[in-house]
Amino acid sequence: MEGIEYIHELKKILEKKTMEINSWFECKVKMDVMQDDGTTKPQTFVYLVDALNFTEAESRIIEEVKPYTSGNLDVTDIKRVKFAEIFASDSDVADKWYKVRCLFITIDEKTQVEKEIANNMLVQAGTFHEAVENFDRGMKGSLMDYRIATLQETKIMDVFRYVAREKKEDAKPEYEA
Repeated sequence: MEGIEYIHELKKILEKKTMEINSWFECKVKMDVMQDDGTTKPQTFVYLVDALNFTEAESRIIEEVKPYTSGNLDVTDIKRVKFAEIFASDSDVADKWYKVRCLFITIDEKTQVEKEIANNMLVQAGTFHEAVENFDRGMKGSLMDYRIATLQETKIMDVFRYVAREKKEDAKPEYEA
């Protein structure tokens, strides 16, 4: 494949990948948390939820965090956020989420000028250095050149991906009598 054709093909892959971005919602949840002295105190936590719309995001975040509180639970804010990729970690010490602004480097086939396409990604790690390592590990199979423009720690406590529920075999559809 010629150099220009190769770059053109990579651009198509990147555009398709960008179109497949999940619908992520950042949810702020205020809930009562038990303190060391036995009293409860309201605290606000930030979570990321994969959902189709705001209503589903609110429903899912309540379902996910309800088991962890015995008092009040209030979803105070929901906003749509875009992440092209999320790199989770299995490490026990990876307790933070870092937002990575990644620039993919391409060459405009008409003008032969280098062009950068920005994408936001999320990486789970314990430290800043580990975040860079985890990001590079996640990008290992990428065919495109890239560079990290920014890397910042977020307030996100946890990420809840969509998981399809199993259907019961004996369950009847709603429309059947």
